Amino acid sequence: MGTNLRPIILKKETSLEQLKWKRLAVDGNNMLYQFLSVIRLLDGGPLKDSRGNITSHLAGLAFRTTRLVAEHRILPVFVFDGKPPVLKADEIEKRDEMRKRYALEWREALEKRDYAKAFSKAVMTARLTKDMVDDAKLLLQLLGIPYIQAPSEAEAQCAYMAMKGDVWAANSRDYDSLLFGAPRLVRYITISGKEFLPSRGISRKLRPELIELREFLLHHGITREQLIDLAILIGTDFNYGIRGVGPKKALKLMRLHKSLDYLPQDLRSQLPRNYEEIREIFLKPAVTDDYNLAYESPNEEGLLRFLCEEHDFSSDRVEKVIVRMRGVSQSINAQSGLENWFDN
Repeated sequence: MGTNLRPIILKKETSLEQLKWKRLAVDGNNMLYQFLSVIRLLDGGPLKDSRGNITSHLAGLAFRTTRLVAEHRILPVFVFDGKPPVLKADEIEKRDEMRKRYALEWREALEKRDYAKAFSKAVMTARLTKDMVDDAKLLLQLLGIPYIQAPSEAEAQCAYMAMKGDVWAANSRDYDSLLFGAPRLVRYITISGKEFLPSRGISRKLRPELIELREFLLHHGITREQLIDLAILIGTDFNYGIRGVGPKKALKLMRLHKSLDYLPQDLRSQLPRNYEEIREIFLKPAVTDDYNLAYESPNEEGLLRFLCEEHDFSSDRVEKVIVRMRGVSQSINAQSGLENWFDN
């Protein structure tokens, strides 16, 4: 779920055009969950092949991501979660319980033929399995789009690559990349410019957002370390927050007391005992330098076999994807070479 920094976030609108030729480290699991949530049938059920395998996430990668690459020259590099920190166990269990509850409400709505309600509940039941992630990785490989296996948190790896300058920004709907030190975070990259809100049955307009960590911290007069302490106060994926302390109150506390270590005793007594360990997760996360960001030519035969023969995708639509991706790697690599020449 990530840390809720929305009430205090400093953001500015950007556009697909302004993101052209920008390499973005994409929180892969986060993106696949988005596809699983919104690419669904009218009754809320996910897309499936004839063998019962869920394919909503594959459809998102094949038909949406390739348009961002081929038509808008936005260059995603997908990063997938590795082994989660031990402290994330409670959050994972909470998410599983929530999915079970929504799955029950979805089935009840279907029995009543209330399909609008069914859809709104179904989008909250998305569950990403290892097999589904493996299929997504294979599809990216066949498309020629690079992906990276993070040793632990994908957002930490995205932030690390952005700090090194290997990518321009992290891309996620959550804010945690900022806690991990990403100098830039881009949110809401969408071709349609809309986001469907299933709980309300309406769509809202969206424009890509850019958050720059340095500007955000300077605006509020805090350091990244204080931002991490602020997050611990309101709750992260690794701890529950203090009741009654939201982002704005936590910001005031950080400005006044500078650190969790110097909070008044009534608040310190409510902190998790292991808050220093939580700090370390954000400040010294497990990351890797073992990655390749190069785009490759698509494997056309492999795409037809994997998507059409194994997962029942329309051959006409897959052919369009193949045509779309032809020559993309050459143009991307040529552009990268030109940028490197000017940099030197």
